[in-house]
Amino acid sequence: MKPEYDFRKGERGKFFRPGAELRLPIYLSPDVQQYFAERAAEKGVPLGEIVNRLLKQEIQMIESVK
Repeated sequence: MKPEYDFRKGERGKFFRPGAELRLPIYLSPDVQQYFAERAAEKGVPLGEIVNRLLKQEIQMIESVK
């Protein structure tokens, strides 16, 4: 890193987009990813759909026990 940076030409908020949706990447263990990728391929659906469906079921189970 430089000891000092010149921000005189900087523009505050240049890349800010109100209402922009931030989608965080989720990293699965290789064995878990392989398992769900195979199940998704069998059903002909995207991997994300299988994982989201599973997580939604888990949320429902957690909420039903509260």
